[in-house]
Amino acid sequence: MMDKIFNKKKTPPYTIRWHQHMAEIPQSAWDEMAIPLATPFLEWEWLNNLETSGSVKPLTGWQPCHLTVWHDNKLVAGAPLYIKGHSYGEFVFDHQWADLAYRLGIQYYPKLLGMTPFTPAVGYRFLVASGENEEEITEMMVGAIDHFCVKNRLSGCNFLFVDPQWKSMIGKFGFEPWMHHGYIWGDPDGNCYAGRNFTTFDDYLKIFNSNQRKNIKRERKLVQKAGLVTKNLVGKEIPHYLYPYIYQFYSSTCNKFYWGSKYLTKKFFEQLYPSYSHRLMLVVAFEEGNENHPVGMSFCVRKGDNLYGRYWGSLEEYDCLHFETCYYKPIEWAISQGIKMYDPGAGGSHKRRRGFPATANYSMHRFYNQRMSSILKHYIDEINFAQQEEIDAINNDLPFNKKEVNFSLDTK
Repeated sequence: MMDKIFNKKKTPPYTIRWHQHMAEIPQSAWDEMAIPLATPFLEWEWLNNLETSGSVKPLTGWQPCHLTVWHDNKLVAGAPLYIKGHSYGEFVFDHQWADLAYRLGIQYYPKLLGMTPFTPAVGYRFLVASGENEEEITEMMVGAIDHFCVKNRLSGCNFLFVDPQWKSMIGKFGFEPWMHHGYIWGDPDGNCYAGRNFTTFDDYLKIFNSNQRKNIKRERKLVQKAGLVTKNLVGKEIPHYLYPYIYQFYSSTCNKFYWGSKYLTKKFFEQLYPSYSHRLMLVVAFEEGNENHPVGMSFCVRKGDNLYGRYWGSLEEYDCLHFETCYYKPIEWAISQGIKMYDPGAGGSHKRRRGFPATANYSMHRFYNQRMSSILKHYIDEINFAQQEEIDAINNDLPFNKKEVNFSLDTK
């Protein structure tokens, strides 16, 4: 599908295109816009792998429908978008909106979604080439999205886990912000707990009260007492034979705790080697002397100063191995590497007690049904206020040493 958009301030005309596959979009041109961003999850290799591995496809409820803008034959903007027939794999739980629509007799699905599938990590935004007027390009893209959604009877357009700097830009065009929260270590500006920077893990432990400090040390020792060794492997250090193990551990966790949420295929993990391996960091656990046969593993992605924990699993239940491979070992490595922000992934019951304060993030929403739109606009401030109160309550109960670290988290 192709439409020409004439901008009064620019000649020649720009062209809007829609794509059912990332493979239709030149990788080099896309990555010229994606590589400079903080997030690794908008890069062509990751998005294309989701499709070619069979993880993202219409049969799984994710119909790729990517938007691009071209100036003559040059790609100048893009947005990964998906038509969704359900809300699974999004990690922004809009089931209450779907239920409301049902009770009002309004069809909620299908809808248009902007995010990296199955990836609850902040950073989504439109990609715009350097030298272009971002606001004008964004206006073109929003206009194309509105036209597309109305024409195809999509209930709304939703952008999830948006880049904080992009939030105000897309908000100019009538998208409403819905606050959520995740659990983040440090922050992208390098302010690890009100400017405290750490040189060692022991230095980091000083921010906790004495009881929690002892608890963390005890949990780490339990892993050692079980006869397990943990090791960080980065990029080219990761041997090819470990990639199938990543899927095995990912599957075991999904099957044990999150039935029905195994979204990624084995092929997805296998295809990360070698073209995306430069972004990866694994924490591998094995019995001492048996390094070639891991018993547990966490899978992380690094880009610049940011680290993202994505998946983990183990063959057996080892006391505190989850905490060691997903929290303590990555934090220890992050400190050694000068990482400023570590996002350990979805969930929070364990994270909040181990140094991950609740941190606000936003999704941006637009409904095309007038009744739904009016309700959203009327209640969203109240919903966000309640979410902010929950964040504050969580952070007021963190096990930190108030004398050692006197700070408040600005999550607004």
